[in-house]
Amino acid sequence: MERVLITGGTGLIGRELSKKLLKKGYAVSVLSRTKKINNSIQFYCWDIENQTIDKKSLLNVDYIIHLTGTGVADKRWTNKRKKEIIDSRVNSTKLLLKFIDKENSKIKAFISASGVNYYGTITSEKIFIENDSFADDFLGKVCELWEKSVNKFANFGIRVVKLRTGVVLAKNGGAFEKLVKPIKASFGSTIGSGKQYMPWIHIDDLCEMYIHSIENTKISNAYNAVAPEHLNNQSFTQKIALSLNKRIWLPKVPSVILKLILGEMSKIITEGSRVSSEKISQTGFLFKYPTLDLALSDLVSKD
Repeated sequence: MERVLITGGTGLIGRELSKKLLKKGYAVSVLSRTKKINNSIQFYCWDIENQTIDKKSLLNVDYIIHLTGTGVADKRWTNKRKKEIIDSRVNSTKLLLKFIDKENSKIKAFISASGVNYYGTITSEKIFIENDSFADDFLGKVCELWEKSVNKFANFGIRVVKLRTGVVLAKNGGAFEKLVKPIKASFGSTIGSGKQYMPWIHIDDLCEMYIHSIENTKISNAYNAVAPEHLNNQSFTQKIALSLNKRIWLPKVPSVILKLILGEMSKIITEGSRVSSEKISQTGFLFKYPTLDLALSDLVSKD
């Protein structure tokens, strides 16, 4: 039985991924700040700030899936918050690398989350692919530093995969819940110009992509974890409203208002470009939810 260690395993994606891995017959363990009791999953403790980790967590591990990272949209971007966002990603990776080196752990693959904001929080006509350069803005630099730290695992002969993830849509929690709530209450509206694209992915497809990255040994380097369909914010919002039998009647929320409220972080929702999923599809990965209509048929409650 192959063993998978997940960092950030108590989050939205980690919980769902753990279920799918267990169902497929993998042994699953999780690195967490606090030890938890679970009959199916072994929890181990680590402290990123103090660079300590339970050595037993790395025993007999075949794959590490690295999901740890402070939420980029949870709080306003002060200088302190920006440092937390970077450190949570880079320092956690350094800690894993240090102990893998020290314990001479025989990891087969290190599979890490990253973000489509690697390409920048901009709206353009370009469709970004994995060979494009990182953007010279805050989130672009976050992803660059994050991926650079992950790439160092290759120096130990470990296969490295980075999944640059878009907006993850799930039934309970996460971005989708925040998108649906105002529309359900008949207060939904288009954000900013509405022309900004929203690269997205259903959580089932994302979890299957992580499993695909484990099982297909030819997969390495960066892949965009986004659905094939390109939708801008206006179309995205209208499709959600239609699935809920609601009407968007409020005017667009001006970008300047959002900037006043959210500061620099407002670019996450007011800007966005198309991102290609062609590279992961060429590895044989098949999307269960390639269109938002299909995703909404699963995600939207009919009650």
